[in-house]
Amino acid sequence: MWNIFHNLQQATFPLYLGVDIGTTSIKAVEVKQGEHLPLLVNYGMLELGGYLMRANNALQTSTLKIFEEEAAELLKILVRKMKPKAREVIASFPAFAAFTTVLDFPVMSPEELKKTIAFQAKDYIPQPLSEVALDWMKVGEFSDAKGVRHNQILLISVPREQIKRYQKLFTLAGLRLRALEIENLSLARILTMGDPTPAMIVDIGSRSTSISFATKGSLHFVSQSDFAGSSLTQALAQGLNINPLRAEELKKERGIGNAGQGYELSTIMLPFLDAIINEIKKAQFNYESQFPGAPKPERVVLAGGGANLSGIENYFERDMGLPIVKALPLERFEYAPSLQPIASEIGPVLSVAMGLAMREFI
Repeated sequence: MWNIFHNLQQATFPLYLGVDIGTTSIKAVEVKQGEHLPLLVNYGMLELGGYLMRANNALQTSTLKIFEEEAAELLKILVRKMKPKAREVIASFPAFAAFTTVLDFPVMSPEELKKTIAFQAKDYIPQPLSEVALDWMKVGEFSDAKGVRHNQILLISVPREQIKRYQKLFTLAGLRLRALEIENLSLARILTMGDPTPAMIVDIGSRSTSISFATKGSLHFVSQSDFAGSSLTQALAQGLNINPLRAEELKKERGIGNAGQGYELSTIMLPFLDAIINEIKKAQFNYESQFPGAPKPERVVLAGGGANLSGIENYFERDMGLPIVKALPLERFEYAPSLQPIASEIGPVLSVAMGLAMREFI
C-alpha cells in the first residue's frame, strides 16, 4: 500500500480518524472494524466562516501555504464537537500541494527502478530533492516500436516543509499523525476499489477541483483546476448584485436547469460549469495521450461539495456523453440506519476522509 510518509506512528489502535483539510473546511470521520465492513462511528464537518466574503480567507492555498494555527483552531473545535475516542489520524494533502508527473522506464527490477528514479527525479522535480519527500507507483505499461516493455510510473513529491506544517497542526490539536497521502489516492481507493470500470473522479471543492483517473482502487493520473464551487457563487453574487452568502444559499436552494427564476441563476452559473467541464476534457486528453493503450474512462464520479449542486449530474452527462454519478462512499461502510436519508448528501463531502480511514482496514 502506498504511503509517502511510512509509519509516522507505529502503535496500532482499533479506532482511526480520517481527516480531510480542504481550502475552506475540515471533514473528519472516525472508523473502526465492524462486523463485516469498516464501521463509521462518528463524523463531523466544519467550514471556515467568512471565506465567501474575503477571497484570502482560507485554510490553505495553491501557493502551498497552510495556515496551521487557524486550521488547528478549527480542528480543535471539530474534535470538541465530535468527542472521538481515536487519536490516531490519517490525513490528506490537496492535489495542488503535491507535484505529480508520469515517467516511463524500461522494465527493470524493483531495486534498479528505485535507483533510477532517485537519480532521474532531480530532472523533473521543481525543488531540490533534499527539500521534498518522494514516492512513486506503477500506473501502466506499454511496448515500444522495438518491442521493449516499459513501465509508467506516477512520481509524487511533497515539500518537507509542508509535512512539518501538517505535523505541527495535528500536534496543536492534540492528535497523533499516523500517515499522510494525497487526496486523489483516498478518492481512488474509496470510489473505485474492486470496480473494473475505468473512472474519472471529479472532486469539486470550494477553491479547486481535482480530477483523478482510477480503476480498481488504483490511481493512474492526476489533474487540477482552480475553477470550483466558489466560482459559481461569486458569479451569482456579481450577476445579481447580492451578498456572496446569499448567493451561496441560492445556489444550494435552486441549483441549475430549473424553470422560471431558477433559469436566470443557471445562465449565470453555466459558463463556470462549462469551464470545469473543459478542464475535465483537457485532463482526459492529456491522460489518453500519455496512456494510449489504457481503457478510456467509462464514467464520471462527482465528489466534493460541488457534487450536491442540483442538476449538475444531468448537465455534465449531456455535455460529456458519459454516465455521471455522485460519490457514495458509505456503501463501503457499515453505519447507523439514521444516516440513510442523508447518505447521498454527506457522501460526496466525506469521500476523501472516508478513503483515508479505509486504508487502515484493507
